Amino acid sequence: MKALHRVPLLALPALLALTSCGIPATGVVEAGGPASGILPLTPVYFVENGRLVPMPRNTGRPGDPAEALRLLMAGPLAGEGSTGRLSTEVPALPTAMAVPSAASDAPGSPPSDGSDAAGTPLVTMRGDTMTIQLPAGMDALSDIGVRQLVCTAAAAYRLNHPSDAPLTAEVTGGGGWRVSDSDENCPDR
Repeated sequence: MKALHRVPLLALPALLALTSCGIPATGVVEAGGPASGILPLTPVYFVENGRLVPMPRNTGRPGDPAEALRLLMAGPLAGEGSTGRLSTEVPALPTAMAVPSAASDAPGSPPSDGSDAAGTPLVTMRGDTMTIQLPAGMDALSDIGVRQLVCTAAAAYRLNHPSDAPLTAEVTGGGGWRVSDSDENCPDR
């Protein structure tokens, strides 16, 4: 009987030695930026049964509205959505690069049509107003197409700039059309 009581007492010093590693306690140590590895998903808005539906997308640049719009213009993936039949009213990106129209379109500077060199949308912010300049060749969009653009770009922007205040967006296209909208009525905002 006595041998059974001594076993736990003999194991106690060994247990204490294993749990104490000799590292002194410190407070919080600031050491750089946040952990990486899992990137936030960017909501990209597609159409299902006449309504906008956000679909999460991985991007190399989370929080970049122009990158989110490129994902939107790539279209939905096969079988996505609750019905498996998502669509979009935003046309795909032009396949050909924009041809420089003037000497001001020097290499490294954006073309005069407002898009970047690959013909993708240019997104700029001024206060709580976003401007989305579509590439040349993109004519006026339907109301739901404009909402897809606004909701997608605003959701991406809000990843790095969270706010409850509505964000106003002005969308302009290659044909000279211009429309304003807000992200107030975007699903899951």
